[in-house]
Amino acid sequence: MTKRNKIIYWVATLWLALGMTSTGVVQLIKMKEEVAKMMQLGYPTYFLTILGVWKILGVIAILIPKFPLIKEWAYAGFFFAMSGAAISHLYFAHPAAEIFPSILLLVLTIVSWYFRPAERKTS
Repeated sequence: MTKRNKIIYWVATLWLALGMTSTGVVQLIKMKEEVAKMMQLGYPTYFLTILGVWKILGVIAILIPKFPLIKEWAYAGFFFAMSGAAISHLYFAHPAAEIFPSILLLVLTIVSWYFRPAERKTS
């Protein structure tokens, strides 16, 4: 792995981890704004707990060494959660400012996954 690719991987992965951790915590504590957003999108509020727990577990999975299969699952979960969030906002024709965070986390997920080192890949 080249130095450039390693830098790209760690920058994307650390930003992804920060974004997923912060949104996961916000969902776990059920901030008023987050609850309102979920209700506006038509999702039940208990979905916040599920998303928050899985986001934090996913961050742990992508940051710890080894366990490449679990990392793949975490990346897949991040991809589905963020693409689902973006699609939900698009469906309701929300402004770009509301869609952007999920698109950014989706892009960071893809970049981190693509540039991950060989020891973090499944064969």
